[in-house]
Amino acid sequence: MHETDGRRSASRHHRVFLPVLAALIALAWVALWAWARSPYGRYLEHEDWTASGPAALLCRVVPAGDVVVPMVLYAAAWILMTAAMMLPTTLPLFNTFDRLTAQRPDHGRLLMLLGLGYMTVWGAFGLLAHALHSAVLSLLASVPTLAWHGWLIGAATIALAGAFQFSRLKYRCLEKCRTPLSFVVEHWRGHGQARHAFALGVQHGLFCVGCCWALMLLMFALGTGSLGWMLLLAAVMAIEKNVRWGRRLSTPLGVALLSWAVVLVATTHA
Repeated sequence: MHETDGRRSASRHHRVFLPVLAALIALAWVALWAWARSPYGRYLEHEDWTASGPAALLCRVVPAGDVVVPMVLYAAAWILMTAAMMLPTTLPLFNTFDRLTAQRPDHGRLLMLLGLGYMTVWGAFGLLAHALHSAVLSLLASVPTLAWHGWLIGAATIALAGAFQFSRLKYRCLEKCRTPLSFVVEHWRGHGQARHAFALGVQHGLFCVGCCWALMLLMFALGTGSLGWMLLLAAVMAIEKNVRWGRRLSTPLGVALLSWAVVLVATTHA
């Protein structure tokens, strides 16, 4: 009986779960591609939110619209970008949790809560990154001397991402992300299922942010609307987390980023 249930679970896993998750990831990428090529593609860059178009109209109509509308639009863009870039890196986690909870009647709801917890953490990180980005832009606008040397911020961001590749925090968090079965066994209690499924997603999201935050900040230096850079960074993070030799990618990537920052500084001063 258990063997039959196991075969049914495996069949459902390959027939339903994997195609659905793949479709969600593909849909996120297609939506980003369509958005970037639409008349509203500038919103992906988080610039000119209130200058013109529908966003400007909403800013005038909605109370405190100059703050609320950009934040909502930014959150939507960031969550879409995170879904496209980060969900592929978490496939082993969802794969493990799907198999573990396959026999539960609320299986689908638990999977959604796991994903919601994970995306909540990345959404919070995105809002913090947006606030920091806005503060930097305001500082540049108010201090002309800094504006002339604004390129230093991009170089510093790239250098920070490179240096972080050598940190102990990076490797500690990366190990948690690379061992999803151990992570789920350690944190999943199976009682109070809905609450614990969401908490499991939050906990894994925290470790995921812990190992990838510096690489994600590169999007602010490279352009948050650049699909090419998104694809490249998503591939790098997926390899680091999911491929057997992925951990060995961290050091050469750090060297490459630090070298890039040095070249930027040298060529700009030349």
